[in-house]
Amino acid sequence: MSTKYNATEISQAYFITITTVGWVDVFTRLPQKHLIIDALKYCQKNKGLVVFAYCLMHSHLHLFCRADGDLTLSEIMRDFKKYTSKKIIQTIQDEPESRREWLLEYFSKACEHLSRPQQYKVWQDGYHAEEIFSNHWIKEKIKYIHENPVKEKIVTEAENYYFSSARNYADLDSALDVEVVFMGWDNHKI
Repeated sequence: MSTKYNATEISQAYFITITTVGWVDVFTRLPQKHLIIDALKYCQKNKGLVVFAYCLMHSHLHLFCRADGDLTLSEIMRDFKKYTSKKIIQTIQDEPESRREWLLEYFSKACEHLSRPQQYKVWQDGYHAEEIFSNHWIKEKIKYIHENPVKEKIVTEAENYYFSSARNYADLDSALDVEVVFMGWDNHKI
């Protein structure tokens, strides 16, 4: 497997995007969103994940993060995706979901091409990781992450989207604690 877009260096910061198969809108209900946030909190506390910025959209998750510990970011993302895949399916089965049958069938069919048996596939293989290497690029990626819900017309101001670190950067209550960088700059005027 190519390592071109894999986060393999410990203590190096990366901009990561992980996406559901077929870009299916899975994270439209609060239980699914909280599941992802709780899994990120677990990775922060137990696996050495340091998050500088994030945004959980309906079909994908953006992270600006690094690994500080024994595990690489690649290993943390592997564990995160494996755990959340099972929990996402469980939540679809257990919680009210009008698309239950469709989602389960879609995630089941996503396994048909796999060489090893698997009942459901929620996340696309791998993830897209780009090494962060300059202050300018850090600001650019944080702005990109925070502006996602604005571009999708979910909110008009980035800090109004609860499942984003834009709230942390605006010094508002938030779903996930992050390590804020570049405090004092306006998200909209970078």
